[in-house]
Amino acid sequence: MRHLPKQKENPNVLVGTDTSDDGGVYKLTDDIALIQTIDYFTPIVDDPYMFGQIAAANALSDIYAMGGTPLTALNIVGYPMSVLGPEILSEILRGAGDKVMEAGAVTLGGHSIDDKEPKFGLAVTGTAHPVRIYKNVGAKPGDLLIVTKPIGVGIQTTAIKRDLVDQDKIDKVTQVMAALNKKAAELLQPYSPSAVTDITGFGLLGHAYEMASGSGVTFSLFNDKVPILEGTIDLVKQGSVPGGSKNNLRWLEAHLQFAESIADHSKIILADAVTSGGLLVSLPKAEAESYLNSLHDAGITDAAIIGEVMNRQEKTIYVQ
Repeated sequence: MRHLPKQKENPNVLVGTDTSDDGGVYKLTDDIALIQTIDYFTPIVDDPYMFGQIAAANALSDIYAMGGTPLTALNIVGYPMSVLGPEILSEILRGAGDKVMEAGAVTLGGHSIDDKEPKFGLAVTGTAHPVRIYKNVGAKPGDLLIVTKPIGVGIQTTAIKRDLVDQDKIDKVTQVMAALNKKAAELLQPYSPSAVTDITGFGLLGHAYEMASGSGVTFSLFNDKVPILEGTIDLVKQGSVPGGSKNNLRWLEAHLQFAESIADHSKIILADAVTSGGLLVSLPKAEAESYLNSLHDAGITDAAIIGEVMNRQEKTIYVQ
């Protein structure tokens, strides 16, 4: 990206390529800003309907992370029709369509190409008020950090590919990935978050680093407070670790400091590459407990306060 020519400044571009935000934002009127995002990936579960659900939830999440309401979606398809046939693709599209409807948005169409490896995702458009856009920068010292879904998804889906988990665990991780961040985002509206993002491929540590670094602050994370999918620790000990999670940890090594008591398996879990993860919210301390209670009351029981924001220190993230 750094090699691309800098775009001409436009006062209507509220969020562009200068930050690592979840979507781009363009101001249409004094009351309406357009949010656009796109995401797609290869199948991570065997069930094509659930793959469609997960891919849609993942793409829609970027709109929620920006404080917006999704309106429309376009399917992005790469698919080997002659190999897999139309039935599987139909189920993928059906799963995505159902999830888009659950979000209150509409699917307008899309585009497909013949591809040796199946890939699927969505381009999503949403709206928000221009002064209520959430960014992944702006966290302030004294804020508390909240996550709304458990982590360990990448480790679990890698274990699924290796036949290391039973159907109950497959169902659980699939349910977590397919769950929309809609309710968590709606419940955040009465509050004043300093910064918001969603946790995806860079893992909890990677997205926390982006937020802390961009905000000019340091995060202190409480390892024992981070919600983790059941069985994840055992899977790491069995060697079920995706390459992306290892890469995340290596990428962040110079910016992190772990307490001596933090085990190696915990480090990799914190860096685990997530698909369709929860929101990471930096919220004033006076509001954090109330927001957390509202999440729990709404059935988002895995949500937790996992850290606090401090003035900038030598390292960007400390894990206690």
